[in-house]
Amino acid sequence: MSESTVANEKAKISDSLKEYVESPEKQRQLHKRTMMIVILSQIFGGAGLAAGVTVGSLLAQDMLGTDSFAGVPAALTTLGSAGAALLVGRLSQNFGRRAGLATGFLGGGIGAIGVVLAAMLDNLPLLFISLLIYGAGTATNLQVRYAGTDLALPTERAKAISVAMVFTTFGAVAGPNLVNITGRVATSIGAPALSGPFMLAAMAFILAGLVLLIFLRPDPFIVSKAIAEAQRVKEIQNGADATRALKASVNKSGIFVGATVMVLTQIVMIAIMTMTPVHMKHHGHGLGDVGIVIGIHIAAMFLPSLITGALVDKYGHTLMSYASGVTLLLAGLVSALAPGDSMGLLILGLVLLGLGWNFGLISGTAAIVDATPLQTRAKTQGSVDVLIALAGASGGALSGMVMAQTSYTVLSFIGGFLSLLLIPVVVWSRKNQKA
Repeated sequence: MSESTVANEKAKISDSLKEYVESPEKQRQLHKRTMMIVILSQIFGGAGLAAGVTVGSLLAQDMLGTDSFAGVPAALTTLGSAGAALLVGRLSQNFGRRAGLATGFLGGGIGAIGVVLAAMLDNLPLLFISLLIYGAGTATNLQVRYAGTDLALPTERAKAISVAMVFTTFGAVAGPNLVNITGRVATSIGAPALSGPFMLAAMAFILAGLVLLIFLRPDPFIVSKAIAEAQRVKEIQNGADATRALKASVNKSGIFVGATVMVLTQIVMIAIMTMTPVHMKHHGHGLGDVGIVIGIHIAAMFLPSLITGALVDKYGHTLMSYASGVTLLLAGLVSALAPGDSMGLLILGLVLLGLGWNFGLISGTAAIVDATPLQTRAKTQGSVDVLIALAGASGGALSGMVMAQTSYTVLSFIGGFLSLLLIPVVVWSRKNQKA
């Protein structure tokens, strides 16, 4: 390789980033600072995420006057999150996490404001458009987990993912348990009670976006790319073919497994979770009861993350993918067999549902991070999250139709047995990788 080529490669590394590239201690300090900012944004983001989960289906049920399309809000939110995931991933790849994540959260806040206005005006087209935009916040809330891995050691990536996720719990659990309070605030200003949680979501998403926009400097993804570029310069100096090395570092099988695990867990979780509030309402449960069940469910989605991350780092993402499939099967069985008036069994079913999703998301995310080089990582992460969002949209849309034509019991059985597909997919992939 010529000296001029090496010089050009070195020039790509900004002078402002050299102190981080050349100092592992600086890298560790920035990683710790990044995690603190990620944690703060996730607390706010979790509160915004909870609004659509808790009352979205009930709001649609009231405005549409039928149960058949009660899954539409979840479908629209996740469909909107698909487009947002792609946008956030591309922005992050080209301009850093700060630009991508802040844009997504601020967009989600604007969407939540639109939902409130739609409820006040009883305007269905505005509701549907606003739910699509609101989906940007939910997509971003998930993509923040990747920011924690940018400067993490390879052996601690799952732990970094789990730390980012666990603090979502604080906002996400508080949100559903504030439905009565936010409902009273909404009615006091002449808005429907069910629009109250979306008022909270608007403030929460906007605050999360501002935290990232103001404080996520220097950008961890840009720094990590500079570190990777410096390593590539050394390889060029040693005569290595950098293009061939990049292609070799992409593990397509790992990407496939990670994506499949997260897609299947998302379909099952969204389908059962979306219809649980409607099922509870049919059996005489009030909005407060719904808030408790969904709040505990969301806690189970995020709170065990630290333990899950440690297990993934220690035993690998394959074993935890198996655990996800088995746990989601149990969730479907418990939810299907639980009497509609039994708060205890409904809570147990939704706890298992959240836990199985947690296992799948963290193990799948770790697989994606391990399988991609930094030069394409954020773009690939965004593309995978598009698939996850589309899977959630399908699960949300079909769940209402399945429940209207059959029952919540049938829906839960279908979800539980669908989750078992995780096991043969992972087994096939491992055999294919060894071949």
